[in-house]
Amino acid sequence: MKKLFIISNESIFNYEESFFCDNIDLKSTPEGLNNKFEVHLIGRKSKKIRSHKINIKNIKIYRNILSYLLGILRSLKDTNSKYLIISISPFTFVACILIKLFKKKPIIYLRSDGYAEYKAIFGFFGPIIYHLMFSTLSKISSLISCRKYILKNKVGDIVAPSQITTQWLKNYKEIQTHSIKLLYVGRVKKEKGIFSLLEIIKDNNKSFSLSIVGAEKNSLNLTTQDNIHVYEVENNEKNLIKIYDDHNIFVLPSYTEGHPMALLESLSRLRPVIIFKNIEHVIGDKKGIFVAERNSDSFFKVINHIKENYETIQQKMKENKLPTKKEYLERLSELISKLN
Repeated sequence: MKKLFIISNESIFNYEESFFCDNIDLKSTPEGLNNKFEVHLIGRKSKKIRSHKINIKNIKIYRNILSYLLGILRSLKDTNSKYLIISISPFTFVACILIKLFKKKPIIYLRSDGYAEYKAIFGFFGPIIYHLMFSTLSKISSLISCRKYILKNKVGDIVAPSQITTQWLKNYKEIQTHSIKLLYVGRVKKEKGIFSLLEIIKDNNKSFSLSIVGAEKNSLNLTTQDNIHVYEVENNEKNLIKIYDDHNIFVLPSYTEGHPMALLESLSRLRPVIIFKNIEHVIGDKKGIFVAERNSDSFFKVINHIKENYETIQQKMKENKLPTKKEYLERLSELISKLN
């Protein structure tokens, strides 16, 4: 079985020889690919407890960039291995250069628009920094992305990531809409727009509640507003499905997204989604996604529209053809196998 080294900038926590991450894709992708390759995961060492246990045996994590690169250097002794780089960051940028120096061609998997992401985090200089890294690596790597626009007219393959199993597509639960129950599932980070959402609904007396699922322990006290409830990450699929079923509208407030997993989860449970204009591109041909301006008046206007037309919207949502986790892993395995 061919070795596949997956190199990530994500922080991974080690506890009693078990490894944990916050990004569900960093868990499910190595686990899924481990059926076709001998997967070795390389990441950064985290001091914080993380949420999702990664169930593969070959994981190495490093405290700083020097030890990180030394770990990659040791892996290059295997002449018959492949390298999958998850996203572009300063760490993975240097890693790609090192891999190329040893006459191997890395495969870079882009899951989001780095230009928009770096702008949200670093402001004016963010896109400039990302452009320097992206333009360099696109010349020496094979590219895979979740959306064509992320490739910025560079040659690359497209694969639609998904966490949707058969469990998400059956046993639907009806819910009343007399009381609006909003839901956000995701990490509590600036670029995810959750703080913007809290500002929009701040001190609003309209009849609604908001559940935030995915916070770290130090983020559980995000707000003192009585109708907003904050919970830690939910790892159990059955419990997560129940969370979607217990709410009637999903909100994705991100400033940047490539192919959001939580959006697919909500659509699979026939729960309408509200996004903001920054990420209109995620709609595609999907039914049940509504766009609001990033202000209170527009946001609650969209909520009222969904509330008044809920049954009709759900009927249209049944037409959606959603990618599944099985299809995603098969497609990604096929691409990795054929790329040099």
